[in-house]
Amino acid sequence: MKIDFYVLEAASGQRSLHFACQLLEKAHADNQRVYVNTNSREETERLDALLWNYRDDSFIPHNIYRQTEDYPPSIQIGNDLTPETHNNILLNLSRDVPAFYTQFQHVIEIIFTDPVVQQLGRARYKQYRDQGHEINTIKVKANEI
Repeated sequence: MKIDFYVLEAASGQRSLHFACQLLEKAHADNQRVYVNTNSREETERLDALLWNYRDDSFIPHNIYRQTEDYPPSIQIGNDLTPETHNNILLNLSRDVPAFYTQFQHVIEIIFTDPVVQQLGRARYKQYRDQGHEINTIKVKANEI
């Protein structure tokens, strides 16, 4: 399993969501199936709305995850639901490592310059490392977001 931590320089929560949209746009272009795990229904709805107007010239097919959907788009957003059809990439935007993370081939975490976010990120990093996973850290400069 591949685990990447993107560490954003001088970023806020809103800028980190825009960076998440960039990653989702790239994953869609690469025909990857992505499940985005958030902390709450409100965060799920916020990201859903942002993806609709993230860029004027961009279309990222997505929806809020429902287990009963027959033909879901490649990007699903939910909070602590175990996705049945998406197992390529987990973009974890929640505070904790979800119990179902091992069903994915690739896990992505985004950390930005907030002490609480950084502390929670360190705890997730340690949990992945303690489970024996190799972790890549990618530093992203502010002008790349």
